[in-house]
Amino acid sequence: MANTRQAKKRARQAETHRQRNTGQRAAFRTALKKAIAAIEGGDAEAAHAAYQSAVPIIDEAVQSGLIHRNKAARHKSRLNSRVKSLAS
Repeated sequence: MANTRQAKKRARQAETHRQRNTGQRAAFRTALKKAIAAIEGGDAEAAHAAYQSAVPIIDEAVQSGLIHRNKAARHKSRLNSRVKSLAS
C-alpha cells in the first residue's frame, strides 16, 4: 500500500484511469464487433451505418491514449474496405 501522500494520490488516479480505460476499451471492442457482424450479415446499408458509428469510438480511443493511432487507422481501413466490397 502507498505510504506517501504522492503515492496515495497516484494510486487514486490509477484506479480512476483504470475504470475509464476499461469502459472505453469495452465500447471500442463492441463497436468493432457490431461493425464486423453487420458486414458479415451482408447488408450494405447496415454495414455502412455500423462503420459510421464505430469510427468516432475508435477516434476517441486514440484521443484518450487507449490505442495507438496506427492501430486505429488499420482498423478503420480494414473495416472501410470490407464495407466498400459489400457495396460493389
